[in-house]
Amino acid sequence: QVQLVESGGGLVQAGGSLRLSCAASGRTFSSSTMAWFRQAPGKEREFVARITWNGLSTYYADSVKGRFTISRDNAKNTVYLQMNSLKPEDTANYYCAGGHSLALIKSDDYAYWGQGTQVTVSS
Repeated sequence: QVQLVESGGGLVQAGGSLRLSCAASGRTFSSSTMAWFRQAPGKEREFVARITWNGLSTYYADSVKGRFTISRDNAKNTVYLQMNSLKPEDTANYYCAGGHSLALIKSDDYAYWGQGTQVTVSS
């Protein structure tokens, strides 16, 4: 099994940056596709970004493309989400997730989830 713990959320002004981290435990981390999702109050959980096990393929939601960067360091068992040019609409609880090799944007593709970290962007 893989256990995921997010950190790095907080309060930031519009236009600012945050870097989220997801620390993973378990020997299956290096073979897992990893992703970030987010959920704002009153809204469905939304796909944000995905990275394959070897880091060679990344995929982003249109809403964050060009502003967010997902990366991973398998030696450190850690996934990152660098968020730049933050907007108020980015405000949400952000979740780290791990899934199979073909996982992409569907929540059901991911078997492992972190507890979430809150990101709040003020105007």
